[in-house]
Amino acid sequence: MVRDDSKRSFTGPLSGLKVIEIGSIGPGPFCAMLLADLGADVIRVDRATGSGLVGPNADFRTELLHRGRRSLAVDLKHPDGAAVVLSLVADADILIEGFRPGVAERLGIGPDDCAARNPGLIYGRMTGFGQDGPLAQHVGHDINYVALSGALSLIGRHGQPPTPPLSLIGDFGGGGMLLAMGVLSALFERQRSGLGQVVDASMVEGSALLATPFFGFTQTGTWNPERGTNIVDSGAPYYDAYETADGKWLAVGAMEPHFYADLVALLELPDDLPDQNDRSQWPQMKKVFADAVRGRTLTEWLEAGEGLTPCISPVLEVDEAPSHPHHVARKAFVDVDGLVQPAPAPRFSRTAAAVDRRPPMPGEHTTEILTDWGIDPGRAAEWLRSGAVREAAAET
Repeated sequence: MVRDDSKRSFTGPLSGLKVIEIGSIGPGPFCAMLLADLGADVIRVDRATGSGLVGPNADFRTELLHRGRRSLAVDLKHPDGAAVVLSLVADADILIEGFRPGVAERLGIGPDDCAARNPGLIYGRMTGFGQDGPLAQHVGHDINYVALSGALSLIGRHGQPPTPPLSLIGDFGGGGMLLAMGVLSALFERQRSGLGQVVDASMVEGSALLATPFFGFTQTGTWNPERGTNIVDSGAPYYDAYETADGKWLAVGAMEPHFYADLVALLELPDDLPDQNDRSQWPQMKKVFADAVRGRTLTEWLEAGEGLTPCISPVLEVDEAPSHPHHVARKAFVDVDGLVQPAPAPRFSRTAAAVDRRPPMPGEHTTEILTDWGIDPGRAAEWLRSGAVREAAAET
């Protein structure tokens, strides 16, 4: 049941939703960030190890994936560690964890343990290969999951090795975002059944899902399996990024004939160019396009393109993007405690989302969380004394 929590300081559409995030890296935090951005009360369960809570070089204030939630530091290997988490589970809507299969069960916070406390809990599991199958216990990172899914084979320039697409396809798009959709879908179904369920999100399967249209294209012959020879993989001269006279980059994406005609006019290319989609001529045409773009600065091209529809854009660096006039007008980036970052998305007409908190120090809100979630003060004090939970002083 979604509750009205008057303590929330914003009006996102998920306000009142209570989420437990078992601290991890990559896709799990991204999923939790999305939920927190949209108003959920997300409690991040961080590790409490040794005599301190963080390493000497840790800078948790810049971990933007941790924004918008509070942190509770728990020693899950302590005899009372599982009891701390399960006490919160009793009043939670969603739990997210990213352990290898079987680890949560060994810690005493697996799906069955949690369902015994709260049959309505949505239990989200984030792994690379899924909860079962021959590779379930294998280790890996984004590149491994994207490789196995088939998606990595599609990305790269002609004659070059496959290009790792940052962590965008496996960790974030095929992982964290898919898990967020999964747990919210299960939450919707709970309105009918009254029951929770386990959501098994695999980054391999999520990456393959993102590549769904290309699986179709390859089977129908509309996609060349050789990288860098197709329209949207840098093969087409009208769909690529070109260096300008001042060493910056101009992105062009003029696929449709009328947009292509404007691009050709903008670049002042000769009238006897080969047909737009004569793939045998693309390598030579790309050189013509590159030579033309190199003739002006980025600003000059953008100014010259005003009034036309050539589908051109500046390739902005991450420190340039927030100040672009369109982003400024849309308030697409926000500054939270001196850290500029993308604003929550998408937009909602009534229940506006916002970044509620900057990233916490692990254990910064331990006592506050236990109090707010209705834990008996004496029990909470005992957990603190025993080391089952720990608290870190907030840094300014």
